[in-house]
Amino acid sequence: MRIIAGKNKGAIISAPPGTRTRPTADRVREAVFSILGDVGGLAVLDLFAGSGALGLEALSRGAASALLVDSRPAAAGTIARNITKLKPENAVVRRRDYQAILKDAAKKQQRFDLIFVDPPYRMHRVVEPVLTRWLPRVASPGGRIVIESSSRQEVSLPMELQTEKVYGDTGIRVYRVPDGTAGTATSRGTLIPE
Repeated sequence: MRIIAGKNKGAIISAPPGTRTRPTADRVREAVFSILGDVGGLAVLDLFAGSGALGLEALSRGAASALLVDSRPAAAGTIARNITKLKPENAVVRRRDYQAILKDAAKKQQRFDLIFVDPPYRMHRVVEPVLTRWLPRVASPGGRIVIESSSRQEVSLPMELQTEKVYGDTGIRVYRVPDGTAGTATSRGTLIPE
């Protein structure tokens, strides 16, 4: 895998060993960022980050900060190595459960402008109710949420669906959080440490 654009363009990053991780293909990642446009200055949350490719791509393209989350030791270790290699500013990796991260962020009134959610496809039915409950509490008003899933899966969140695209077996949905949904407390571009 490689970083597609920005200050780290062309840099090779690693994927976690084994078959449990399904890294977002370079062409899909390129399409996602084409849809998103300018991500400069945004606070990013990358849930089920795997290699951290989406969050690291956002940082390469000018995002202000990225919190990269994966509960698996191999994935968290790979993300840490990729961060060490690329040396982005304001990149933090957390080896924690996605639900705990969302609850903590809500409790601390931490907000993210761009949230990537790419769970294992078999987990979507379990994950979706949690996302429905917590994402509106941690997304900035007007922020966007990118959901990656199997192209055959139904995905529904209580937000405006802006774009829905299919790339082979991969479905990409971009949701927009209505202005005012997340309240008034924001921390654009700032990671709140645990």
